[in-house]
Amino acid sequence: MSHSYQRALSIKQQTVDWRRQFHRHPELSFAENRTSAFITDRLREFGLEVETDVGKTGVVGLLRGEPDWPCIMLRFDMDALPLSEQNQVDYCSQEQGRIHACGHDAHMAIGLSVAKLLSESPEKPRSTIKFVFQPAEEIGLGAKAMIADGVLENPQPDFALGVHVWNERPIGWVGASSGAVMAGSDVFSLRITGKGGHGAAPHQSTDPIVAAAQVINGLQTIVSRNVDPLDQAVVSLGSIHGGEAKNIIPEEVQIGGTLRFYNETTQQLLHRRINEIVNGTLAAMNCKGDFVLNQSTKPVINDSALTLRAIKAFQSLSLGLTIDTNYRTLISEDMAYFLNMVPGVFLFVGCGSLDQDKRFPHHHGCFNIDEECMTIAVAFLLEMVEELDHETV
Repeated sequence: MSHSYQRALSIKQQTVDWRRQFHRHPELSFAENRTSAFITDRLREFGLEVETDVGKTGVVGLLRGEPDWPCIMLRFDMDALPLSEQNQVDYCSQEQGRIHACGHDAHMAIGLSVAKLLSESPEKPRSTIKFVFQPAEEIGLGAKAMIADGVLENPQPDFALGVHVWNERPIGWVGASSGAVMAGSDVFSLRITGKGGHGAAPHQSTDPIVAAAQVINGLQTIVSRNVDPLDQAVVSLGSIHGGEAKNIIPEEVQIGGTLRFYNETTQQLLHRRINEIVNGTLAAMNCKGDFVLNQSTKPVINDSALTLRAIKAFQSLSLGLTIDTNYRTLISEDMAYFLNMVPGVFLFVGCGSLDQDKRFPHHHGCFNIDEECMTIAVAFLLEMVEELDHETV
């Protein structure tokens, strides 16, 4: 058992208590006011320099080190989801229709635990450690808001580290892959306008429902027929709305969806083909369209050299972890914006129950974690800080 794990183990109950405190009081994107205040109070108790209202509700804590040593940024997201909790535990959400169902409660508890251990250590890091507690990850806007408010300045980070507890994999598994590990994400919406009329006289109308069906079928051919089979992408339709009565052809139909990709070339291909299919299909069906395509997040890309050091850090914990160096997912994360500007890594720590029947996916009302994952994550970040604290800049 490594020294870093022993340190993490010494604060395990406090980590759990903090996580459950956050879990009881989840707050949505850019409304994390109680959460931010709690984090601010704890960081000040630890003696850190604290800046609040960064990116609206974000908090930054600075454990200042020595001149000419690196600045290591540790990032933790804070927001919850607009979903009702279905778990039966004594720390259930007390906020109606809100739940931490993506592990952000655990991330914040991990961050506070690392801050406490490093600030109270008799041998503090020579590097400056910048603790970034970020709002609004779930809507993809928090990282950009903090960057706009100068989170990557004064001091500028030399490295950026983050972890995500991951219910898709069991406790004892970690994901540490280089390159693109989480997908970029775009969203689109399309309003198709035809000419309404009586369902018994379709020849007198221009049916937007039939046009929408043709568009949807066309979009489903992009990944299977246009994307390189050795690449990966997703085009998913998540909403369709049109019509109020069974015997009336409506005036319009609205559809919406998301795209996922790992590189800019694939993203541009998806954009081009979607526009071609939408425009061509609507022209053929004699309908008009109002099409909007917005970029949400970039792909999360891990630095290859730092990934190797992260693997070494996980191995140094001596916990017999299963280290997966080929894992990636088409889920997106706005940690991407930090890693686009600062060399860094974003790692996954398995938090799922060994009993598959008790394991529910992220964004589910029964989502929960094996809290041992937090001790592993705390130990890993301590190990990484120690690993990076051996070099000057």
